[in-house]
Amino acid sequence: VGKKVQAIYLWWHKPVINKELLQSLPNLKVIANSGVGMDHLDLKLVASFGVKMANAPRAVSSTTADTGIALLLASARRLVEVHNISISSCMEYCEADILGVKVAGATLGIIGMGSIGYKIALRAKAFEMNILYHNRTQRKVQEEQAVGATYCKKIDTLLQQADFVMLVVSLTPQTHKLIGKRELELMKPTATLINISRGAVVDQEALVAALQTGVIRAAALDVTSPEPLPRDHPLLQLKNVIITPHLGIKTDKATYMITEEAVENILAVLNGLPLPSEVLPS
Repeated sequence: VGKKVQAIYLWWHKPVINKELLQSLPNLKVIANSGVGMDHLDLKLVASFGVKMANAPRAVSSTTADTGIALLLASARRLVEVHNISISSCMEYCEADILGVKVAGATLGIIGMGSIGYKIALRAKAFEMNILYHNRTQRKVQEEQAVGATYCKKIDTLLQQADFVMLVVSLTPQTHKLIGKRELELMKPTATLINISRGAVVDQEALVAALQTGVIRAAALDVTSPEPLPRDHPLLQLKNVIITPHLGIKTDKATYMITEEAVENILAVLNGLPLPSEVLPS
């Protein structure tokens, strides 16, 4: 049926798009992705076959922002640790051992202020946080004022000042291992790293060392590299880490909205209309 296929809807990176598949689908016009990140696609290869590509930014931004804030709060108040204490058979603990950190008045540094990053800033403002952000381009003044965010042209400035650092960038050659040993050492020893982008944005070996030696306080990760981690990976043994299985967009409503947005993109191409969420190779 290869000649009949005009569109592909990618769900969780399936099917795998490679040269052989593209060659077998001579009438393919569009690939619609179920999410924002496109690092699983060779954009230049796909474009070379004359195939358009689209993602689903509108459907996922709010849900992913919720995940980021949930991880921030869970790490700050050590919810996983205290949950395990609460359901243990002995229920013995010292209150000094489960003290969390205050969120109100703390400084959140957002690395990547796109649609998701901005919605995180909106939520953080409601928690009375001070907001710094680093982005390739600075937001409009009125957008900054709406959330009380301050632009940091250099990532180092943000890392040195933030109590919580949240990664919300796309995975590209430029952001691969964006946070490594040097960047972690710039952070406060009381700081928490939160990653809701892609696992490869962080040098995981450097992160393990930083968490083991107290370079930073904690980490909360919705993404790792690979996913899932091997069961003997040292990150899984640390108490000051929360790991979730790429929950970002996983709600019933978001899943439905993603499908709607993908269908909208597919129908636009098939009907010769402008593609609402087109992604171009860089």
